[in-house]
Amino acid sequence: QAGNRAALSSICGCRSQPDFRMIKAVFYYSGGGENRMYQALYRKYRPAVFGDVIGQEPVTKTLKNQIKNATFAHAYLFTGTRGTGKTTCARIFAKAINCLSPVDGEPCGECEVCRGITDGSVTDVIEIDAATNSGVDSVRELREEVAFSPVLAKYKVYIIDEVHMLSPAAYNALLKTIEEPPSHAVFILATTEVNKVPSTIASRCQRFDFRRVNVGTLVEHLKKVVASEGAEMDDESLLTVARLGDGSVRDSLSVLDKVIGLSSA
Repeated sequence: QAGNRAALSSICGCRSQPDFRMIKAVFYYSGGGENRMYQALYRKYRPAVFGDVIGQEPVTKTLKNQIKNATFAHAYLFTGTRGTGKTTCARIFAKAINCLSPVDGEPCGECEVCRGITDGSVTDVIEIDAATNSGVDSVRELREEVAFSPVLAKYKVYIIDEVHMLSPAAYNALLKTIEEPPSHAVFILATTEVNKVPSTIASRCQRFDFRRVNVGTLVEHLKKVVASEGAEMDDESLLTVARLGDGSVRDSLSVLDKVIGLSSA
């Protein structure tokens, strides 16, 4: 635990806020005579069902009820600060509405479709990064593809991350599709800057606001992760990590990853 405090001092002392760009997502280490790939904590502990998403109960409860009652919308707008579960909930939602054996609005995680969405072999769930596909040509291509029926799943789900990065022409091209999509298509738009999303797009979506996760909830989550990793960390250190995360689960786990790495070095 002394090593944890020293690691935290190293992180906190060099800058007022940790530079998360400097934290590597994966790295290789030698063990047992072979190279193995380390998986970052925020990826390893990414929720697979709505029940595992922390700090967003109003959102997850509503989505589960909509799925359970088959009353979900054709377009959603997920907004909130980074690392609070927007893309994670979008992926869980995509699984749940296509799951062959859903359980109380949750995906089973075991059926052919759930496994295929997880490993990427099911191509009916399409994730688009608007930051790198912001032009009108990308949206025109999407409009052409959306007309085709799903290959394996019941619904084609388009998850457009950082949607506020789309160009004005791209928004105009997307508008008609969002307004009247085919019955087999569902759109989930995610953004950290909802004020930049045109009202013509936002008004055609069900909006869900993802709030910052409070420190107490983050500390409890970090305790479980530390225990699962077989590490030790005192409450004071966990509280510091949670505060550095600034309401973001992903950032908190990234700081924890770095602390564990530095303290075991």
